[in-house]
Formats: sequence, structure tokens, C-alpha cells
Amino acid sequence: MMEGNQSKIAAASPSGVSSEPAGQELPMQTLGYYSQPPSPNPPSSPLQKSRNSIRLLSGILAVNILLLGSALVCGAAFSKVKVLSDEEMHIYLTILLILTTAWMIFYMVHTTSRPQAVLYKDSHAGPIWLRGGLVLFGVASLIMDVFKIGHSTGQLNCESPVKVTFPLVQLVFVVVQTYFLWVHSKDCVQKQSNITGCGLMLTLATNLMLWMSAVTDESLHQTGEEASKHNESFSHLRDGSMFFKAGGSGCKCTHSACEIFKNGFYYLYPFNIEYSLFASAMTYVMWKNIGRQIDDCSHHKISFRAKGIVFGATVGLLVVIAGLGVFIVYEVEVTRDTSKERVLIMYYIFSIIGLILMSLASLAGSIIYRFDKRTVVSTKNPTRSLDVALLLGAALGQFLISYFSIVAIVAEKTTRTINILNLTCSLLIILQLCLQNIFIIEGLHKQPYHAEPPVVSMVFINEGTSRSNLPSHKNDHDEPSPAENSLELSINSSTTHSSSSRMSWKRQAIKEMSVFLLLCNVIFWIIPAFGARPQFDNGLEELFYGFSIWVAIVNIGLPFGIFYRMHSVASLFEVYLTS
Repeated sequence: MMEGNQSKIAAASPSGVSSEPAGQELPMQTLGYYSQPPSPNPPSSPLQKSRNSIRLLSGILAVNILLLGSALVCGAAFSKVKVLSDEEMHIYLTILLILTTAWMIFYMVHTTSRPQAVLYKDSHAGPIWLRGGLVLFGVASLIMDVFKIGHSTGQLNCESPVKVTFPLVQLVFVVVQTYFLWVHSKDCVQKQSNITGCGLMLTLATNLMLWMSAVTDESLHQTGEEASKHNESFSHLRDGSMFFKAGGSGCKCTHSACEIFKNGFYYLYPFNIEYSLFASAMTYVMWKNIGRQIDDCSHHKISFRAKGIVFGATVGLLVVIAGLGVFIVYEVEVTRDTSKERVLIMYYIFSIIGLILMSLASLAGSIIYRFDKRTVVSTKNPTRSLDVALLLGAALGQFLISYFSIVAIVAEKTTRTINILNLTCSLLIILQLCLQNIFIIEGLHKQPYHAEPPVVSMVFINEGTSRSNLPSHKNDHDEPSPAENSLELSINSSTTHSSSSRMSWKRQAIKEMSVFLLLCNVIFWIIPAFGARPQFDNGLEELFYGFSIWVAIVNIGLPFGIFYRMHSVASLFEVYLTS
């Protein structure tokens, strides 16, 4: 009789595996629902060893390109280091762009002609919002390259032709790379892994070199303006930037639009910088997916719905509008000695209010997660790992500036209103980044609501059980024989829907907070990305550390802080969609 019972239980299980005896609770994994498959590539497998060798070889290539490029960028930026001219540095970048573009074209032709080269796809890599951001920043980068070409063509009579060749090659590179990442960002390459690994690392290194060059050029431009304000010696740096030599070269433009191109160029720098970082992140995920075999490539369709999200969007938009107003007034008035302190106080008050609201929203979201019964995704995923690493790593830039500001203000023991506000703002930045990282990382690792495993009801029918005790959804032909026991399994969809409705207030709250934080991070990206530098204008840290040291601290930390805000926007959008 026991053998018969066990056989009926096994037959009722959707996975077809034998189960425990009747009356004992069955684990979800036994029933075959959302059980995690074993790793297809054990650590000691030949495939895993091959992947490790590919990563080692391509990693060495990328490190050498980056180290050489860093030395060349520094040599082009600092005139005391007689390494090379900025034209020669642009020749190096042009060579990298040509090689990378040629490899991406080869890859696309190869994968199109040989479908077996890509047998698997990573459904989590290259989400539509990340690719959309890449296209947006790519378009702005193309406009920036057009401005570069327009400015350089007016100076061909006295400047190197490299100044035209570099932006032209970069324009082609942006077009090819944007298409390449849009189409192939989900690829898990199985053929010609060595060439692919080296090609992807070449692409990653090229994007990082472009980012480094753009950040250096933009930082020199900003530093030159600050140095001229404070009458500081700027002789150890090139005059203005690597691409434009302001005034010192004696080269005059042959057409009247040069000044327009030059001014527009710097306003497009933030978009070009973010494009390089977005492309680097997507390329890194492709590199991690080389040789990866994914058993379950199913991807839950996530749609964007803004219906019902009112409070978070309204408050967020108010913060954005107020921030834009503060930014415009700051840029206009901060150069005037009579209004500088008043404008800085306005900037710090806005930042303090915004940071407090963001901290409260992040804290409330993290508390709601404690009552959220959604499953935590524990499987290894290159995209998730990279998201977390970028959030934590990029936040270090803001931490660096904030902690140096705190030390300077406390050491000076100043009681000026502007310095007290600066201290409060620095402390709140640290608190807000910590709380926001916790909120985002927890949200990224939660299973989407609609992807939760269905509720499985297990009903045991013992001998002598009456028909009236059975669930109402049972049919007559499913009634078991009264002479034996059996296990009935059913997916109770009504229970799932009622559970979802009971959690609707949590979903609503998480969505509201995600939208609010997203909009706030947008304005906290815009303000520093487009030129607001209160770190230089308040004067305390510069006086305490010295101009050269403080410039180095800000120029190292601020680009990472700007990237943190934009990466937070992408991560918060994903948290919104999966909530």
C-alpha cells in the first residue's frame, strides 16, 4: 500500500521526481518550482579553466593599454613632464579608436555569418533603459564631435590636422559602438573566445581612455577658470585644456562660429563622459559572459507604467525645478563678490533640504523591504555584481570630498554660516549615499513581484474523507479512490492574486520612493556636471589644504561622484520597474 501511495505522489509532482511520504511537508525544490539549477561550469571544469585563461590574457592587455594611456594623458596635460605633445596623445587615441572600430565590425560580421558563435543570451545584460541611455548620450557625443570638427577646421592654417582627424574618427567609433552594444550586449560568445576576450578588453580600455581624456580636459578647463579667479599660478598645466589652447597659441580661427563651437563643446562634455562609462559597463558584462552557458534564459517581461505614481513624481519634479533655478542663479551670481556668499548659502540650503528628503525616502524604503516577502535572488549574475560594485565604488568619490571638507571645517573651528552649512551638507551627503546604496542594492536583489513563484496548495486526502472536504475547484473525475491516500497539487491563482493585492501598498510606496530618488539624483547630477563648483567658491578647503592639493582632490573625486548620480538613476529605474 505504501509503495502505491508513493507512486501516486510522484505522479502528482510536476517535476516527476519521487517525493517524501504523505503527511510530511515537501520542500519547494522537491516540487520543481524555481529550484536553482546546478552551475553548468564547475570551478574545475575545462571550460572554466579556459575562461580563466581568456580573462588573464585579455586583462593583461587592458591593463597595459590603460597604464600607457594614463602616462600619455598626464604627459599631455602637464607641461613640466616633457613626454609628448597633446597632438601625439590624440594620435594614440586615434589608433585605439581605429583598432576598436575594426574589431567591432569584424565581430558583427563574424556572428552574423556564423550563428553558432553565440549560442546563449544573458537576459539580464543590456536592459532597454541602459541601451536607451547609451543612445541618448551617444547622440550628444556625436554633436560634441561635430563641434570639435567645426572648431578645428577653422584653425587648420595653424594647427595640426590631428585636431580634425581625432573627432572624425571618434564620431565613426560612437556610431559603430552604439549599434554594436545595442545588438550584441546580451551575447554569451562560445567561439573564438580568445579573440573576443581581447577585443572586448580593447573596447573597454578604449572607452576608459576616452573617459580619462575627457575628464582631464574638462578638469583643466574648470581649474584654469578657478585659478584665474584666485590669481593662482597655473604654469604647470597647459593653458586651458588639451584640445583647445586658450589664447596662448596665437592661432586665430578663420570663421566666426569658432567661439560658439568652443563654448558648446564644454557643455556637452558630461554627456560624452557618461557615454564612455555606460559603454565600459556594458562591455565588461559582455566580457564576463564569454563562454557562459545559461540554462534558463527566460526573461520576465517588465513594462513601464507611470499610472498612479503621483506623490513621488510631484515632489521629485519640484526638487528638480528648484534645483534648476538654484543652478542658474548660482552660475550667474557666483562670480560677483557682492553676491557670492548669498548664492552659496542658497545652494547649501537647497542641497541640505534635498539630501534630507532623499535620506528619509531611502530609509523608509529599506524599512518597507523588511516587511516585503519577495524572494531574494541569490544566483550569480555579472550585471548585478557590476551594478553593486559601481554604486559602492563611485560613491567613494563623494566620500573623499566630503571627508576632506569635514576635516578642514572642524580643524578651522569656524562659526561662519556658510561653513556650518558646508559641514552639514558634507555630513548629509555621506548619510544619504549610505542609505540610498542600501535601498538600491536591496531592491536590485529582490525578485520582481510578478515573477514570484505561484502558491502551491498541498491537499492530503485520507481514507474516509468526504467529498465536501475537497477544494471547490476539484472535478469529479479527479476524486481519488477511498481505498488509498494521495497528494493533490494545484496552483492556486486566486491566492496569488489576493497576495499581490495585499502587497499593493508596499509596491506603491517603493515605486513612489524610486521615482522621487530618481528625479533627485538627476538634478544632483546636472548641477556639478555642468559646472557648479562650490568646492572652489567657498574658499575654506582651498585655504586649508592649498590650491594644488585641493584641486587634485576635487578633480579625482568629483567625476566619480557625477557618475554615481547617473548610475543611481539607471539602478533606481530598474528598482521601479521590478516593484
